[in-house]
Amino acid sequence: MSSTMVRREMPQFTMDAYDAKTGHFTTVSSDDYKGKWSVVCFYPADFTFVCPTEIAAMNAKYDEFQKLGVEILAVSVDSKFSHKRFAETEPILKGLKLMMGADSNQQVSRAFGVLVEEEGVALRGRFLFNPDQICVAQEVQADSVGRNVNEFLRQVEAWQYATKTGEVCPAGWRPGKKTLPVNTDAEKMAGHVGDYITLEEILS
Repeated sequence: MSSTMVRREMPQFTMDAYDAKTGHFTTVSSDDYKGKWSVVCFYPADFTFVCPTEIAAMNAKYDEFQKLGVEILAVSVDSKFSHKRFAETEPILKGLKLMMGADSNQQVSRAFGVLVEEEGVALRGRFLFNPDQICVAQEVQADSVGRNVNEFLRQVEAWQYATKTGEVCPAGWRPGKKTLPVNTDAEKMAGHVGDYITLEEILS
């Protein structure tokens, strides 16, 4: 498996999908996300335990991601028929709006470097791409622990702000907090970051 997708271009793909918002089958491809902020979020399988909690959490924040212009694609190796049944029968997924990619031949999971070959399933891999389809952030985990959608939403806001302004965001940055203006004060700041921001401000 590849060690990282960060700074690499989104792999090209086309696959069947289930659009939970419309309730219809469709086809989804990497071309659909050109010029947009997007997240490709892999999970091991439908009808499991941690996976529906992650999908439900992403769906709960769907409108917030949309306000930020972010498209979400959830992907597992299950078929589009499994996705449909899963979305319709799992209570926690009621009102699901996400696009669910069906990586039945495992090619997309393999291209993103998250396929567990001996098991034929994907790890919990989440990849954020900028409008140029370059990956700026990724998170990959094993099966037993779910990811934090609030932290991911914070990362999206930080990446969009940094991309727009040329400033950089310190640890834990949220909208309204201090950034580091390296685009104007890089020479003064080198070795003196503590003169710009305190640890208390970072952790607040």
